[in-house]
Amino acid sequence: MLEVKNLQVYYRLSPALRGVSIKVEEGELVVVIGANGAGKSTLIRTISGLHRPRRGSITFMGKTISRQAPHKILTWV
Repeated sequence: MLEVKNLQVYYRLSPALRGVSIKVEEGELVVVIGANGAGKSTLIRTISGLHRPRRGSITFMGKTISRQAPHKILTWV
C-alpha cells in the first residue's frame, strides 16, 4: 500500500534522512519513534509532499508520489 525505498532528504547541504525504507500494508499500524532531530517529522512531511526527496521513491497504492504536490497526494487517499 505505502512503500518508501532508500529515501534521502536534505536541508540545503545537511542530510536529514539517509536511506530510509519502510513498507506498510493495508490494515497495518506503524509507529515511528526516535530522539529529537532523528527525522520523524521530515519523513512524514516528505511522504505528504511537503519536502522533496533527493533520492529514493515513495509509492502509494502502486502509484509514485515522490514528486507530487501535497494537494494531489491527498486526492489519492
